Amino acid sequence: MSSLQRVYVTRQIPPDGLKILQESGRVQFELWDSDDVPIPRAELLQKVNGVDALLCVLTEKIDAELLDAAGPNLKVLSTMSVGFDHLNLEELKKRGIRVGYTPDVLTDSVAELTVALLLATSRRLIEATHEAKTGGWGTWRTLWLCGHELANSTVGIFGLGRIGIAIAERLAPFKVKRFIYTDVVQRPELASQINAEFVSMDELAKQSDFLAMCCALTPETKEICNKDLFSKMKNTSIFINTSRGGVVNQEDLYEALSSGQIAGAGLDVTVPEPLPTSHPLFTLKNCVILPHIASASYTTRNVMSSLAANNLLLGLRGEPMIKELNL
Repeated sequence: MSSLQRVYVTRQIPPDGLKILQESGRVQFELWDSDDVPIPRAELLQKVNGVDALLCVLTEKIDAELLDAAGPNLKVLSTMSVGFDHLNLEELKKRGIRVGYTPDVLTDSVAELTVALLLATSRRLIEATHEAKTGGWGTWRTLWLCGHELANSTVGIFGLGRIGIAIAERLAPFKVKRFIYTDVVQRPELASQINAEFVSMDELAKQSDFLAMCCALTPETKEICNKDLFSKMKNTSIFINTSRGGVVNQEDLYEALSSGQIAGAGLDVTVPEPLPTSHPLFTLKNCVILPHIASASYTTRNVMSSLAANNLLLGLRGEPMIKELNL
């Protein structure tokens, strides 16, 4: 048993990934056997001591303190996530630790959830369900619970990657009239797949009936959705964010929604997560907030766990990972 490499897994992961680790014959692993409660930080710092590899999720902050606690044996980190803003990449690079992640496998589930959230927000489905349950469903009324249609609309996408394309492909059958996008550079090959037109950020805000955020969180995109952006949007527009909560200034969003500057917002990501139930955004009928479930399909989460496990094992063998961050 002593010849096996030690691995710590910071969360109970879906069965496909767990099976790969169990059947590898190469590692001795221990895991925090809960999917409901994250491992306490103090306990995590103890558990990682001396491990050769670590498999984490996005709730764990991998910083200098944790890496110091792990010690020099740690050579591989595998995160079961697409995003990596919970990782201190500079510290990982300095220590020569290889990093695997799980991009490209959750495109379908995120795109599906984004469309569902867009429809739930624009057609006021959460409000409607509440009214039906609580006795608000009375006589038929001409404008009661009216929302906004996708047909003949302009859909704007901020960040045209795989997920942005997948969202557009799913929205096209709703008879969307036009797709427009903004990104750090023009992406003509991707844009041609959905016949999307590149526009400036200002024009994206002004022209979009539905605006979907599909970008990474970077210093450039941090709180890029702020008072300036919302002030340029139509008062009938719907704002959707399934990317990262940090791209939105939530105070400015609250003002835009409560004042009627924009018609509605659907959020799957917030700052912080979980968002406190006392947060003002929860008081608004025109704001639909989900608990970061865009990738939450059985298929996708199992594929993510399998990729995370395989990245870890390949890294321990000194072989190229399937998906590795270039530090």
